[in-house]
Amino acid sequence: MKLRKSIMLLTLSAALAGVTQQARAQSAPVANPLSTSVKSQLARVTKNIEGGADAMPAEKYGFKPTPDMMSFAHLMVHIAETNTTLCAALSGTPAPTGKMEETDGKDKLVAGLKASFDFCSTALANVDDSKLGEQVAIFGGRMVPRAAAWLILSGSWADHYSAEAIYLRLNGILPPSAQPKK
Repeated sequence: MKLRKSIMLLTLSAALAGVTQQARAQSAPVANPLSTSVKSQLARVTKNIEGGADAMPAEKYGFKPTPDMMSFAHLMVHIAETNTTLCAALSGTPAPTGKMEETDGKDKLVAGLKASFDFCSTALANVDDSKLGEQVAIFGGRMVPRAAAWLILSGSWADHYSAEAIYLRLNGILPPSAQPKK
């Protein structure tokens, strides 16, 4: 009986020590909180947006929910251009050259979209929070603090994926984030 109590106390102590250590780790300050937080979204966003682009049939790339809205193809071009513009501004890395057009086929649009996420992943890899107050040029040469560019990048990913998900659902396609877990 004493051995059993000792084992239970030892197990309980080990569990409490693990919980305490985990709580300390979670409350420790994060170095570079803004850039780290936005970069942590990149893999999930890439998977979802690229997955949505792959899921939309080629013949539906011209689809517009209403006549005044952009086509799905235009949305893919817009996402790629936003990625390259913001990731270039944040990193100081020149944006890749090469223009995508709404009239390009699905294969070229998906490849360009994927290249834009690859560019962001590489360009942002070593960027930190040390220059958040510096001004950077974004769309049309508008100057904003680097911190604002990080926030705009994160917000654009959410905005773009939500738009893409609507286009997919209107065509009877379940968006990647709504797919059942495999």
